Amino acid sequence: MSDTSHSNVMKPVDTPELRQLYADFEAEHLMPLWTQIDDIMPVMPNPKATPHVWKWSRLFPLAERSGQLVPVGRGGERRAIGLANPGLGGKAYVTPTLWAAIQYLGPRETAPEHRHAQNAFRFVVEGEGVWTVVNGDPVRMSRGDLLLTPGWHFHGHHNDTDHPMAWIDGLDIPFSYQNDVGFFEFGSDRVTDYATPRFSRGERLWAHPGLRPLSSLQNTVSSPLGAYRWEFTDRALTEQLLLEDEGQPATVEQGHAAVRYVNPTTGGDIMPTIRAEFHRLRAGTTTPPRREVGSSVFQVFDGAGSVILNGSETKLDKGDLFVVPSWVAWSLRAETEFDLFRFSDAPIMERLHFARTQIVGTGALT
Repeated sequence: MSDTSHSNVMKPVDTPELRQLYADFEAEHLMPLWTQIDDIMPVMPNPKATPHVWKWSRLFPLAERSGQLVPVGRGGERRAIGLANPGLGGKAYVTPTLWAAIQYLGPRETAPEHRHAQNAFRFVVEGEGVWTVVNGDPVRMSRGDLLLTPGWHFHGHHNDTDHPMAWIDGLDIPFSYQNDVGFFEFGSDRVTDYATPRFSRGERLWAHPGLRPLSSLQNTVSSPLGAYRWEFTDRALTEQLLLEDEGQPATVEQGHAAVRYVNPTTGGDIMPTIRAEFHRLRAGTTTPPRREVGSSVFQVFDGAGSVILNGSETKLDKGDLFVVPSWVAWSLRAETEFDLFRFSDAPIMERLHFARTQIVGTGALT
């Protein structure tokens, strides 16, 4: 599966009559398939998005400078800096379906409440002291935590400390924009609750493994659990590797533990358009190169290693982000124990039955 063109397509003879036909097509806003089939119907995915790595050591100082120069408030709403994929023509899209950004909130600042149709999450690679208030429920943000803001939930953020904090945002903005499904509404100019509880009301109800409140038996499209805490993620990954040491089939691959964050009401993905995972590799582990339909973004949470994207290897350190466009071959190599957060558009691809995976070199598709 290496050919990306329709090499045997018959081409019409270039004549004045053919050129006039094409001119008449254009006048009627028509486009013949035979002139564009290589672009719109390739023999395998041929993404315009390109693999790319963003270094945290360069991103964070830019976010700090934005904090000094750009206020947070109505109009801009958020001090969020989108990762613009070099192949997507200057749009602030990391892939055709996903948006990723670094968001920065200064000391004692408040980002006002709003809501939108797009689904969103936040992942914290460093720091604490900010609470995100989702539909009136204050949720603590700390290192290693995944925080959810499902579509059409009011949300704002407040920093209760004298030091700034940054995190990454992930949303389905490009998918929503392309399909004209977006709505947006302003909320309070502040946030509805400035409390700073250790655990949100959603966690107190839902963060008990294997237990579901009888007061909430109806399944929800997105997870009602607003925060997935690092202590539980870390423990789950640690136990997988310990079981592997005991000879149990607990890991994805030898030396590679991984978990998926799930909606406790369904066991499915946390939101209808976004999948979130966490991966841990033992030092010295290299994952088999694979291709997948759909796109992913990774952020290094801890450790050192590298990513190989279409055969090109880039060293990675804490905080670095990289994008894997559809059908780009990728693998990971760990120098030390290597922890990475991942999010993707897999729920969209699976629901529409477009999802495919290939381990490079085998030729087989799953």
